[in-house]
Amino acid sequence: METRSPAVAEPPPGGLGLTALNPAFRASGHEMLDQVRAECPVRRDEGLGGWYLTRYADVRGVVTDRSLWRDPDKAGAAAGVYHAMKDATPNPDFGPAEREAARNSPIIFMDDPHHARVRAPIMQALYKRIAASRPAIEAIVEARLGALAGASGFDIIADYAIPIPIDAIAWLLGVDTADLPRFRAWSEAAIMIFHPARSDEETRAMDGANQGFLDYLTHALTVRRRAPGDDLISDLAVLQAGGAPISDAEICHNCIGLLVAGNLTTTDLIANAVWLFLTHPRELAKLKADPRLINAAVEEALRLESPVDVTGRVASRDMRVGGCPVAEAEVLYVSLKAANHDPEVFDDPHRFDITRPHVPHVAFGGGAHICVGAPLARLEAQVALAALFARFPALALADPAAVPLRRTLPFFNGFERLDLVTG
Repeated sequence: METRSPAVAEPPPGGLGLTALNPAFRASGHEMLDQVRAECPVRRDEGLGGWYLTRYADVRGVVTDRSLWRDPDKAGAAAGVYHAMKDATPNPDFGPAEREAARNSPIIFMDDPHHARVRAPIMQALYKRIAASRPAIEAIVEARLGALAGASGFDIIADYAIPIPIDAIAWLLGVDTADLPRFRAWSEAAIMIFHPARSDEETRAMDGANQGFLDYLTHALTVRRRAPGDDLISDLAVLQAGGAPISDAEICHNCIGLLVAGNLTTTDLIANAVWLFLTHPRELAKLKADPRLINAAVEEALRLESPVDVTGRVASRDMRVGGCPVAEAEVLYVSLKAANHDPEVFDDPHRFDITRPHVPHVAFGGGAHICVGAPLARLEAQVALAALFARFPALALADPAAVPLRRTLPFFNGFERLDLVTG
């Protein structure tokens, strides 16, 4: 069974202290958030320049409120951390037009009516592809397992959980097999956009990756417009030609968003679930006895170890949240991690139980901005986990007593490395 850290004695920190940048949070995050939820579930956080929400009812109410804003440009000046999420996007070598497109094209930062305008064709094309993608996902997973054949051990992150999402989205986009190595390298470098403490070298690599993606996708869109293929870029080009009000920049930058955010979070979903199963052998035994539980198991892993810790909204009016007055333009930072462990909603919330009665979690957010790639992430995790434990029935942690190395990326929850042995 997983062992819990001792109860947190001192008041929990604010600002980035409640993120993976803080070693204490990496070690005792759930205990810190339990304390915040119990003492002040809607807490003013001057370090973040907004309000920090930890109660399920408040979090779910905020993420499903379609009247709230997502665009950081609409936030007040105090919310520097929230502004930085959008300001980190443009490559410094971009010209003014490119910079504007990079900042304002991704749907993650859009509000209606532009959000609905751009999201609709993306969803139409993406969900059509996902609905027919299981054979391709199974082939990608089988190829990764084949590469591990005969290994006495491996790092589940680098050798399995990272390449599967990258290859899956590359397949959706119609990336040529010969281009996969650089596509994988770009994907690894581009996730540093989420790290405010990245080094100059990491920033240069990130900028190069983003430029590489943009050049590649811009060229691909031009080619697919002349000769459509069987891929997502072609589908979007066809929809655009048929009148869908979406620009080239919006197509390209949202494909980059799928690549970067989708790869990172699905990697963490797969690896977090593997860790949960290997530290909870009774739950793994349940899954092996009844493989039909795989969908419920993925949902429980999403709830218990959500890949995204925090998301945000901007108050579009003066309002009250959890009894607290929130002024227009103030930012509401919602802790998905805390909401998914609220004892008012989830019985024994820190327990991993794949047969738990279903209560909707908020791991993918909610409302108009619910994660557009959620169906793909679920499918990849379901296939990857079932196949992994079937291929390696004696899979175990290489050192069960070791504290696993967690990533220090703020607002995200995942491992840097997790070594396993095959038996």
